[in-house]
Amino acid sequence: MVLPSSRRGGGGHLAHSNEPESGCVVSRAVGLSLVSPTVTEAELLAQALRQLEPVLPLLTELGGRFQDAGHELALVGGPVRDAFLGRSSPDLDFTTSAAPEQIEAVLAGWAEQTWDIGREFGTIGARHGGWTVEITTYRADAYDPDSRKPVVAFGDNLRDDLVRRDFTVNAMALRLPELVFFDPHEGLADLAAGTLTTPHTAEISFSDDPLRMMRAARFSSQLGLRVTDEVRTAMTGMADRLSIVSAERVRDELSRLLLGADPRAGLELMVQTGLADKVVPELPALQLEIDEHHRHKDVYQHSLTVLEQAIALEDEPGAEGPDTVVGPDLVLRLAALLHDIGKPATRRFEKGGGVSFHHHEVVGAKLTRARLRSLRYDKDTVKAVTRLVELHLRFHGYGTGEWTDSAVRRYVTDAGPLLGHLHKLTRSDSTTRNRRKAERLARTYDDLEDRIARLRAEEELSAVRPELNGNEIAEVLGISPGPVLGRAYKHLLAVRLDQGPIGREAAEAELRSWWAEQPEAQG
Repeated sequence: MVLPSSRRGGGGHLAHSNEPESGCVVSRAVGLSLVSPTVTEAELLAQALRQLEPVLPLLTELGGRFQDAGHELALVGGPVRDAFLGRSSPDLDFTTSAAPEQIEAVLAGWAEQTWDIGREFGTIGARHGGWTVEITTYRADAYDPDSRKPVVAFGDNLRDDLVRRDFTVNAMALRLPELVFFDPHEGLADLAAGTLTTPHTAEISFSDDPLRMMRAARFSSQLGLRVTDEVRTAMTGMADRLSIVSAERVRDELSRLLLGADPRAGLELMVQTGLADKVVPELPALQLEIDEHHRHKDVYQHSLTVLEQAIALEDEPGAEGPDTVVGPDLVLRLAALLHDIGKPATRRFEKGGGVSFHHHEVVGAKLTRARLRSLRYDKDTVKAVTRLVELHLRFHGYGTGEWTDSAVRRYVTDAGPLLGHLHKLTRSDSTTRNRRKAERLARTYDDLEDRIARLRAEEELSAVRPELNGNEIAEVLGISPGPVLGRAYKHLLAVRLDQGPIGREAAEAELRSWWAEQPEAQG
């Protein structure tokens, strides 16, 4: 995010009083009407108005319905923040003085569909004209310090509702239907300055909901916001409290962080504050000690650089091809981040001052599987990321092109549908500052990809199968389905990979030759 700077305090900032009604009116006729605004805040408000233009009819119509029923309504949180940033929000979040049953009454006849998202938390969802809205009763949450969930207490005014929100940039509201901008915690100034702080003290905010510490790291990645010293100190001192949050919620925040524009910023914040020790401890463990006698690459910094380089290689939406990886891609980013986590456990100091990490890809794959499972990632994601970590060193056996066609076929077959990911991960894993070495590695991988393309064209490499299927194997050998048939199939697959297409007759002869040596054939 690149925004003009802005300062708090003194003249030139938006005026706010202690009255809930204070704020600035957003006028469609003149664009914006501000109270002594700074230029930067005026520009941000103008941008917000332009961003909200497509949905303004809905906002005023819905606000009018609540006003006519005697209730307050305000657009709040992410949609307001994103409007200032020129970003679109797929959903619209509102807060209201109305109770859940009153919300449903107002929506009756207007919403095409309504649903109960969490009545106990005061939230009702609705759909109208292609838009999804969530409307929540004013809240004044109280938290049990030993619980993962808030004890809900409904509030009676917008100011109290905003102070319980996670960060000031999410504590801005647009009162409806008048389009009055309400910003009691100067979130707009923080957004313009690129800083992230809390409406309440950071300690109270993070004690109320420890997941907010993960959100701070996520917003560093997604929005480029820098946490204040107070927020950083609170995160460092309260990192242990993250342990009461469910693995699923932590996982979701980590995924959003990784899918942001600058994951490195968020990950570095997690490591510096100790949050990473609670979420993915293998990452800070990569900060291996380097003494003057045993110099080697900083594995932690290397991993973050590999992640950045992998992101740079992601394909743009709409790209086509057998090995495209359209970004942002969670599997590729997780694999890039975790590809070397087996190094600390396998580090050995060799005679002469060298350092080795033999089989770190095998150890790393096991650690990756365990960590992703503990974070409750789905099976497909765990399997894919683990496989990429396991395969990320395979290319280094290619040398300067010594692999046979058989080895190339196995490389493609072992990667399967992840071949595009493996291409990008392998290329990203080169972080050498030696320009000649980097260029040599790139040329060598170019050569490997060219060979893969040639074999694909000749052999339909992506669908390599034995030249006899299971039924045909059973017919030739006169056997029934079972373990023996499975062994025969694997043998013919190995022949196919080693020799390429040999034709049905040759495949059948190879099968009979193999069968003659099997103990079952002797019985």
